[in-house]
Amino acid sequence: LAVGVGEAANFAAYVFAPATLVTPLGALSVLVSAVLSSIFLSEQLNVHGKMGCVLSILGSTVMVIHAPQEEEVSSLESMAEKLKDPGFIVFAVCVLVSSLLLIFVAGPRYGRSNVLVYVLVCSAIGSLSVSCVKGLGIALKELFAGKPVLKEPLGWVLLLCLVVCISVQINYLNKALDIFNTSVVTPVYYVLFTTAVMTCSAILFKEWQHMVLDNVVGTISGFLTVVCGIFLLHAF
Repeated sequence: LAVGVGEAANFAAYVFAPATLVTPLGALSVLVSAVLSSIFLSEQLNVHGKMGCVLSILGSTVMVIHAPQEEEVSSLESMAEKLKDPGFIVFAVCVLVSSLLLIFVAGPRYGRSNVLVYVLVCSAIGSLSVSCVKGLGIALKELFAGKPVLKEPLGWVLLLCLVVCISVQINYLNKALDIFNTSVVTPVYYVLFTTAVMTCSAILFKEWQHMVLDNVVGTISGFLTVVCGIFLLHAF
């Protein structure tokens, strides 16, 4: 029940805020888990873990302060125009082709020896799933506003794509966790997934287009700080 509520809240966050901001803040779940485990399960949080918690909070704060603004997308028609953008089409094709190569070529050869193979599949496909979530969120807002969204094919296409993307993510993330240690998979997956989502959002929603230099530096610095915090929490 708690996981369901959390995912619903995460879904809502993507509707009202840029994906470049929402995805990195997902790192706070790791921080909360570490703190609650220390309190309720008597797990020892060592100095490295405490430093990781502090860095995660600092990095997240910096990212919130310097968060980019996405282009306003208020309807499914606007979303359809975004999806037709040549830049996004090229990105989506590259993601799909590279994922297929990783699954059918690199997977059988290097999947059991290199943690990046299956985690890259999860991260690349995950960037597309976030775009689907954004589109579905817009569809739900229109539905609650009384518009005939159920007659629009784009909403159903986005729902189907989301189900497929999430299924692929779960499958290959589980494969990576079966083979490699969680303390290795989790930080690597977080970094690659967040980077992929930020790239996809920048292309699809033009989130970085109107940012000044100090906000760009602040966002990247905050993200790297969170990455260091997550690494410290998991590595030690």
